[in-house]
Amino acid sequence: MKKRENCIFPICLLLALAVCFLAACSSGKGGTQESPAASKSASKSMSESANDSGKGADDSGESAEAVDKKLRIGVAIYRYDDNFMKLYREELRQYLEEAYNAEVVMRNARGEQEEQISQVNEFIEAGYDGIIVNLVDTDRAGVIADSCHEAGIPLVFINREPKADEQARWKAEKMAVSCIGTDSKQAGTYQGGIILETEKRGDFNGDGVVSYVMIMGEKDNEDSNYRTEYSIKALEDGGMKTEKLFSGHADWNKEEGRKLAEKALALYGRRIEVIFCNNDAMANGAWEAIDAAGRKTGKDIYLVGVDALEETVQYIKEGKVTGTVLNDHTGQSHTAADVLMKMIHGDEAETRYLVDYVKISTISTLQK
Repeated sequence: MKKRENCIFPICLLLALAVCFLAACSSGKGGTQESPAASKSASKSMSESANDSGKGADDSGESAEAVDKKLRIGVAIYRYDDNFMKLYREELRQYLEEAYNAEVVMRNARGEQEEQISQVNEFIEAGYDGIIVNLVDTDRAGVIADSCHEAGIPLVFINREPKADEQARWKAEKMAVSCIGTDSKQAGTYQGGIILETEKRGDFNGDGVVSYVMIMGEKDNEDSNYRTEYSIKALEDGGMKTEKLFSGHADWNKEEGRKLAEKALALYGRRIEVIFCNNDAMANGAWEAIDAAGRKTGKDIYLVGVDALEETVQYIKEGKVTGTVLNDHTGQSHTAADVLMKMIHGDEAETRYLVDYVKISTISTLQK
């Protein structure tokens, strides 16, 4: 009997240990669980914490995005094949990108006003921050100005200025519209001044009269009209009498300028003492006609243009062209960008900004 008791004791002990082991396992499993209420509370707390953290991240992200966001600027150019506007638009793009970190999209209207209006409307529909327009037809400025104003998008016209009454309307109606231009009267005056500064004052035959040919840009264009009028006015104000032998519109085009100069030289020969051109592209073409006719610039004829294209400045150095007038595309493009950004940021701007011309000739020095 004692031996049996001795056997039972170890068995009981083992059973007791097993019970304790199972209880411990049950307790450990229960330690990783929570009541439904506790679980819901913890989940809510974690969710709120995540939301708070997410909100902060979103705010921070929006702030960073606002800082890094590029302004989108739409630019519509009347024609890409215009030499001066090529310089202008390239400088404008570079300045907007480098100075303002802007995204710039440019469109070529190809001389079609309706196409340009369509391009501007695309910029508006896409929600661009600002728009710059080099008008095909200045009489349609009001249509574009109204569209941009209604959309709340600042607008700057460049190079081709809308008429004075249209500019006055922007101011009266408090529209975020401005234009950057030049005084074409000044350009014409400087052209006449270049001729007056020459040794012969434009009068090779010494009869007291400057006999000239005028090669003009586009018909009814303000720049063409004023450059034409004031170049001759400068001569007359300088004490010279003038005689117009021939004139025609070459639409700012080199080849057309060459053809008109060729025709004039064939008709009037050595009676022509000066050829005025409303821009350098036409002057470069006129020089080809002068050279083909056996004439020598500075020796028996003078030739002047406007724009200070690189090729024309080189011609001046070589004695092929008497002089030109710098149409400051750098100053104009920078002013256009600065004014547009000013309006984008809610500041008021003047309706018109002017950038001065500079005379360039074999006598005068390029001023920058």
